[in-house]
Amino acid sequence: MHHTDTERTLALAGIFQAAHLVQQIARRGMADDERALEASLQSLFMRDAESTEAVYGGARNVALGLRVLQKQLDKHTALRDLELTKYVIGVMHLERQLAARPSLLEKIAQGIEQTRPQLQHLTVTDPHVVAALAGIYSDTLSTLTPRIMVNGEPRHLANAECANTIRALLLAAIRSAVLWRQCGGSRLRLLFSRNATLREIEKLLREP
Repeated sequence: MHHTDTERTLALAGIFQAAHLVQQIARRGMADDERALEASLQSLFMRDAESTEAVYGGARNVALGLRVLQKQLDKHTALRDLELTKYVIGVMHLERQLAARPSLLEKIAQGIEQTRPQLQHLTVTDPHVVAALAGIYSDTLSTLTPRIMVNGEPRHLANAECANTIRALLLAAIRSAVLWRQCGGSRLRLLFSRNATLREIEKLLREP
């Protein structure tokens, strides 16, 4: 199946959005953009979405990720966020390991399906749902090495709800990394298509 630059850009923005939200929660104990947080977590349950855009409920729901990605790719940016880059590379590395472990991938899918009924009476950002998603991450992806080490304020990292949200967001980042790879994304392709990706970002951010 042929995939477009738009699809790859949206999926890549999904990775950067989740990673950026991890940073915010680790540093400040909360996410500034509740809509982005909800979209990232909701993407975990969009297994049979009809399009890449539908995974996030529309391009507007990854606007935060698009802006963060734009800043990281812009050659005029004085200081790129190296910590964010480290998280994204870590996520992409885990995705490659996960691709070689179909039994682990199936365990994640089963865990998400077991969590889905909670959404009938709870929001995706409810602490109970987030804790269930965090548990899936702990039981699966955290067993792979090297683990993603998150930096932040110790008091936030030690807070159970913050820690759960961070793990749930890392799971969402992996989901976007899987999607990006399915759309033909690769680190080498990204390196040689930076300008095309920046054009797609500008186009997507202009859309109403």
